[in-house]
Amino acid sequence: MLKERGLVLALAFSLTAGAALGQIDPEKRELVQFGFTQAIEGASPVAAYGFYYLNEPGFFGTNTTLRLALAPVYMDSEVGFSGLLGTNTDVGIGLAGGGFADNYYEFQGNKYIPGESFTGNSAENSVSVYHLFDPGKLIPLYGLLRVREHLSMYDKNDDYPGFVLPHDHWTTAWRAGLRLGGREPLLNPDLAGEISGWYEGQYRTGGGTYGLDKDSVLESRAELFWGRALLIYTLPKTKQRIEFSVTGGSSARADRFSAYRLGGDLPLSSEFPLAIPGYFYQELSASSFVCANARYSVPLDPAKSWSLTPIGSIAEVDSIYGLNQPRRTYSGVGMELGYRSPKGVWQAGLTYGYGFDARPDARPGQSIGLLCQINLEARHPGGPSLLDQFKGYLPTHFW
Repeated sequence: MLKERGLVLALAFSLTAGAALGQIDPEKRELVQFGFTQAIEGASPVAAYGFYYLNEPGFFGTNTTLRLALAPVYMDSEVGFSGLLGTNTDVGIGLAGGGFADNYYEFQGNKYIPGESFTGNSAENSVSVYHLFDPGKLIPLYGLLRVREHLSMYDKNDDYPGFVLPHDHWTTAWRAGLRLGGREPLLNPDLAGEISGWYEGQYRTGGGTYGLDKDSVLESRAELFWGRALLIYTLPKTKQRIEFSVTGGSSARADRFSAYRLGGDLPLSSEFPLAIPGYFYQELSASSFVCANARYSVPLDPAKSWSLTPIGSIAEVDSIYGLNQPRRTYSGVGMELGYRSPKGVWQAGLTYGYGFDARPDARPGQSIGLLCQINLEARHPGGPSLLDQFKGYLPTHFW
C-alpha cells in the first residue's frame, strides 16, 4: 500500500497530499517540506522526500480550490469544487505522476535485497466526492468516495540474472471511508484528533508471476480494510506536546504491491505513516497489522523553541507470504531534537531510532534522520504564493 519513493527527493505522499483531511482543505497553505532517514548499519535504499506544497482556496473562483505538490520528478494535484453536488458535497479532480513514484524495494528476513528491487514510474487520475455529514459542528464528520486509475511502469535497477519484472499494468481502485476530525498536513501540528475507517478495492491488469524463477505473484485484485485513532494535544502553558495513535488493518489477497508497509520514522511519508524507529523505511510488508505510536515533546528553553521528543512504537504484523519476516512483534524507540522558530516559519528535527531485534541474528537496528518544514504562509500571511508570483511571468490565457 505504501511504497518507497526512490533514490532522489521525490514526493512521498501516497495520500494525494492534501487529502489527509478527507475533504477539500479550506485553509490556505504554502509549505516546503523535507525528510531523510538512513540506517547506521546494513545496506538499505535511501529514504527521502522533498516537495513544495500549495493549497489555494478561491484559485479559479470562490468555490474552487487548487492543491498542488511539486517534487523534483513528481507532481500531485487536485482541483476541488465546493458544493458541486449540493451544499455539503464537494468534488475533486486529481492528476498525479512522475519518475520513481512506484519504486519497489525487496526486504526478506530483515535484509535488503537489491537484485529483486526495481524502479517504477507512474501516472494517475482520480475523481473524489467529499460529503460533510454534520455541518456546523466543531469536529467535522466527512465521508469520502474516490475512484482512481493508476498506471505503473517498471525498469530493472541492474542486470540480475534470472529476475523477471512484473508486467506494466493499470490499477483501478475505489476507496470509501468515514473520518471524524483529521490531521493537517504539517510536520508537528499543535492539535489534532481523528477516528476513521476505510475500505479500498484494487483491480489490476497484467496480473501473474514475476521474480526469480517467477516465485512472486502480482495479484489481479486485492481488498484492504483499515482504521486509525489519533490524538495530538499541546499543553497551553508548558507547550509540552503529546501525540498518540493506533492504526490497524487487514486485507484479502494482498501482495507485495498492496501490502501495508511498516518501518522507519518519516512522519509525512504517507497519509497513514506506520513508523517503527530503527527499522529500514517500510521494510515490513503486512497483510494485517496493529501499530501503536507515541511521542512526548518537552521544551528545553524558556522561549520554547528547542524541544526533546522521546518516541516509541510497537506493531503486531502478519507477514506477506514469501518474505520470511522472522516474527510477528516489532518495536522501536527513538529521540528527536527539534527547533521551531519564534513565528513558526520553519522547524527542523534531528532524529535517532533504535529498533529492537531489527537486523538478522536479533541484532538491533539504528538510524538517523533529518526533518524540516518551511511555512511560507506564516512568513507572509495573506501575501501572494510562489505560484501567484510565477503567474506574473506567463501570458494570462494560461490561467
